[in-house]
Amino acid sequence: MGLFAIDIHTHILPENIPDFGRRFGYGGFIHLDHHRPGCARMMMDDKFFREVQANCWDPATRLGECDGHGIHVQVLSTVPVMFSYWAKPQDTLELSKFLNDHIAGIVHAHPSRFVGLGTVPMQDTELAVKELERIKRIGLVGVQIGSHVEGVNLGEPRLLPIFQACEALDLCVFVHPWDMLGKERMDKYWLPWLVGMPVETTLAITSMIFSGLFEKVPRLRVAFAHGGGSFPGTIARIQHGFEVRPDLCAVDNRISPREHLGRFWLDSLVHDPLILQQLVDLFGADKVALGTDYPFPLGELEPGSLIRSMPWPDERKEMLLSGSALKWLGLEKSHFLR
Repeated sequence: MGLFAIDIHTHILPENIPDFGRRFGYGGFIHLDHHRPGCARMMMDDKFFREVQANCWDPATRLGECDGHGIHVQVLSTVPVMFSYWAKPQDTLELSKFLNDHIAGIVHAHPSRFVGLGTVPMQDTELAVKELERIKRIGLVGVQIGSHVEGVNLGEPRLLPIFQACEALDLCVFVHPWDMLGKERMDKYWLPWLVGMPVETTLAITSMIFSGLFEKVPRLRVAFAHGGGSFPGTIARIQHGFEVRPDLCAVDNRISPREHLGRFWLDSLVHDPLILQQLVDLFGADKVALGTDYPFPLGELEPGSLIRSMPWPDERKEMLLSGSALKWLGLEKSHFLR
């Protein structure tokens, strides 16, 4: 299958999701309506959210498509709408356990092809830390989190214990945009996904930098979805603002934003060779990892094709296809060659 390839950005759901709304006594939770073979509607109560196919829940289908695209390993994470940070914390914990156990089961059944990220109730620090400890015990290697927690930015002090726990437990973190800023102004043209998501990720990165989070948890391994959103194209403005208005930007951290480049990972999902080259130039090849948003249409439809198309030597391509992912995951290639 060519150069070893690990896709760090893929989403999965259980084929059958309990009616959590009925169980908890209030709405807003997702369930699947399997209205025809191999196809289901994601429903939020009675409201249609998205249609998904069997590759969103069936490991055999995923493995067949991975083989066809030359992907050796997928990193599994839930669909961000499942985060449910808005719900009662104990209910989000129950939902998180269900999703985490599902992913752990798939990983245990196919340890050479899948690794898993969990989800936790970020709105309750104590519950989140306890579930992180359980995530470690059941064999997941990290956690996927949203770009904010009900409007609380990731650099805020109340969330620090969660990141400290990830560092202590040697769990990697994948930050995915969700519940996009300004969505009330983006009701047309799919703008929350096209514009809101890149802005969300930029806000998350900048909040973590300016708050000094990367200094407080220096061994934390964090990756951001969608090539870091609009952050790579905004870093010069952010740096300039830090320099000319330190009274506003450097109040919690005096280490320059540019000095943080290379301290975290980005996935490669940028859809353009010039932008991918920019990411590598800015962050380093060892901090850009293949990520495709499989199995959704806004992702890379032929996983790995952009990296493989670049005019780079195989050594650099393999770094982006798997080497940087292994460093972020904290794993060796031999982990999958069993």
